[in-house]
Amino acid sequence: MSKDFQIINGKVITPFEVLSEASLWIKDGKIAKIDRNNGLIPGIPELDAQGHYVSPGFIDIHVHGGGGCDFMDAEVEGFLQIAELHARYGTTAMVPTTLTSESSHLFRILEIYEKALAVNKRGASFLGLHLEGPYFSMNQRGAQDPRYIRDPDPREYEPILAKAHLINRWSAAPERDGALAFGRRLRECGILAAIAHTDAVYEEVLAAIESGYSLSTHLYSGMSGVTRRNAFRFAGVIESSLLLDELDVEIIGDGVHLPAPFLKLIYKIKGPDKIALITDAMRAAGTSSTESILGHKEDGLAVIVEDGVAKLPDRSSFAGSVATSDRLVRTMMREGDVPLIQVIRMMSTTPARICGVQQRKGSLTVGKDADIVVFNDDICVQHTIVEGRIVYSVGGL
Repeated sequence: MSKDFQIINGKVITPFEVLSEASLWIKDGKIAKIDRNNGLIPGIPELDAQGHYVSPGFIDIHVHGGGGCDFMDAEVEGFLQIAELHARYGTTAMVPTTLTSESSHLFRILEIYEKALAVNKRGASFLGLHLEGPYFSMNQRGAQDPRYIRDPDPREYEPILAKAHLINRWSAAPERDGALAFGRRLRECGILAAIAHTDAVYEEVLAAIESGYSLSTHLYSGMSGVTRRNAFRFAGVIESSLLLDELDVEIIGDGVHLPAPFLKLIYKIKGPDKIALITDAMRAAGTSSTESILGHKEDGLAVIVEDGVAKLPDRSSFAGSVATSDRLVRTMMREGDVPLIQVIRMMSTTPARICGVQQRKGSLTVGKDADIVVFNDDICVQHTIVEGRIVYSVGGL
């Protein structure tokens, strides 16, 4: 199909309502017109939505892999396969995410990412890297490799920040020595500073916010809750994230990492404009694998996949998600009791704002990129469109 086409007979999800029968005109990769009356433009090719929902594309701001590949493998083809795999499930833009590692490996991933960015046309677009670690709390490391956990050191991170144009966000534990100065430096470089894998208490979270941190990475996972010190209770990062309006939160909405009561609680307190749904998917996402590797395929962590989630082999902890974006939407609707239009805000509009691309992505608005997903009532994806290119259709292109 040409770059100029129209989507007809769809239930179009705008930022404010669902238009029961409407059409979209896509021109030069952008949304050129939304017609509430399903109007047709003569001579322009048509994509019939057949009464299905036409939604802004899903934006995943925290994803490690899928389809048997992981970004830590540092392979161009792997980057492209992950983007292609997740596009099948409605993701039109993503923030590729690393794991705790040696700085030399981060440089390698930056190099590979830049190459992949230049040729990525098969799947979801890339919005910049998310460096998850290595400046974490050892006690809250989860499945992060303890060999590489350390304090932020300008001698290490300044050379990496020379590539700031390739980095969208960096997650760290703000209580680590040097982490507040690190947060300020990230903001100077235009990089989103996020709180993650942390044992901080409320007062340390306040200091982090004042130093530029504005997002809580995968809320409830790898972070402190209420603790006692000399009999006195202290609020942890969980309580602080729920309480403080200055913090956005991301949640792994797969129904496993956070069962229904948690999904409802977070939504009730934070609301759809402060929540981003993320997959946090590792390489087994989109596969039938029951055994996999978290991180680099040669020296990563062996995991098992069961109950819809990746676990450590001793089943003592989760070790990553195998979710795709369509599953997040279904889960928030069915288990979180959230209306579809608000779920789409958390899957598209809010993540676009958080990662700084709201001027061109995140909603079906004239002038924005034609990042669109068409799905049925069961949130099964029928078509995925990235910047006006149809990259996935049921039954093939």
